[in-house]
Amino acid sequence: MTPEQASHSLLEPVGRTRVMGVINATPDSFSDGGTYATAVAAVRAGLAMAADGADIIDVGGESTRPGAARVDPDEELRRVLPVVTELAAAGVAVSVDTTRRTVAEAALAAGAAIINDVSGAADRDLLTLAAERGVPYVLMHARGASANMSTRAVYGDVVSEVVAELRERLGVVVAAGVAPENVIIDPGIGFAKKARHNWALLAHMGAFAALDQPLLVGTSRKSFLGSLLADADGRSRPAADRDDATQATTALLAATGVWAVRVHAVRAAADAVRVVQAWQGARAPWQPHDARTRSARLRSAAGGSDPGGPGRPPAGAA
Repeated sequence: MTPEQASHSLLEPVGRTRVMGVINATPDSFSDGGTYATAVAAVRAGLAMAADGADIIDVGGESTRPGAARVDPDEELRRVLPVVTELAAAGVAVSVDTTRRTVAEAALAAGAAIINDVSGAADRDLLTLAAERGVPYVLMHARGASANMSTRAVYGDVVSEVVAELRERLGVVVAAGVAPENVIIDPGIGFAKKARHNWALLAHMGAFAALDQPLLVGTSRKSFLGSLLADADGRSRPAADRDDATQATTALLAATGVWAVRVHAVRAAADAVRVVQAWQGARAPWQPHDARTRSARLRSAAGGSDPGGPGRPPAGAA
């Protein structure tokens, strides 16, 4: 199988939601920053995630937490490349989490199979690379860089606005030459969004069926879960203690048929998606579904989930 064939096989149906494990080779990411102080530690963690059931390992070298400053491209590459190289050589499917062509190009040469672009397709050079290489490309909803994105979390109807903005950016991506069948959509949970916005988007995954692209969703350990689980004094639950809530969202997302979930705690997520698979299989014979023909399932899963309307979160979730 060629590298291109291996990349495209990741979009083929497997009868369940895929699990993408997160490796942030950074000192300042909100959850695991500094956890992997060396490339050896990051590779060891990635291999353990693969053994625990991760279908893909997403490797990033620049923090995208709210307020994070950018790092030098050479430093990002220094953090990422050894990890991608070793994991790919071990047969692990690797995604590179970057907004830069130079980093993505080196990672693809080292064996990465997916470009995960959290910029919202801001860099035309990166799009050109994705088009040239013909690899899966993740288009995430974003409004500006991490340093100031929190000031842009202003919406009237967050669901319709995020869908519309992603539709516009999808047009840019395709116009740059990226094949539509290679594009994965990420609603950007936590990126330029307040807690109530995140809950509204999660409760209305069916709205994204209109884009007719596979969905990648990352809720893992994010602050909206911490605020939901705050203690009696209003202190947000620490990131490391949000995995149980993360797996609740994982199960709910898997039930809607999203292509993949992006998580830090892989084993629990892999267990959750397999429970959903068994549950659904017990109700009716499993019907394999292509990533592009799940609109009816998503709309059905979202229907009636929030009687307050698309822009309103569940009670107590603001």
